[in-house]
Amino acid sequence: MSVRIVWYVLLLVLGALVGAAGSLAQNAWFPGGLAVALLATAAVFYGGLRATDTQLGIVAPGAGWLAAIILLSLGRPEGDGVFGGGFAEMLYLLGGMALAVMCATMARLTRPAP
Repeated sequence: MSVRIVWYVLLLVLGALVGAAGSLAQNAWFPGGLAVALLATAAVFYGGLRATDTQLGIVAPGAGWLAAIILLSLGRPEGDGVFGGGFAEMLYLLGGMALAVMCATMARLTRPAP
């Protein structure tokens, strides 16, 4: 198995973990929790870009992040859910998607020759 595939799988899992943790933290300590959750989201997206030097390095954690957000927003049949539909939840969801787009469209820096 290629090392790059292992990176993508790790970034997918890391994106899901950051999405789940951010979902819990963003409303618990508003507005500081929201800022920390968005900073962690930006860090995992940008880190994926720099670690793999490909756009797929952003797609992998982005897919994991989005999957965690969607699963946590669905709730349970009893009515329990992580997202209550307030301002902070929408800002976290839209802000995270905007961060993914910003990192994906960011110009790549050329690495100096060794």
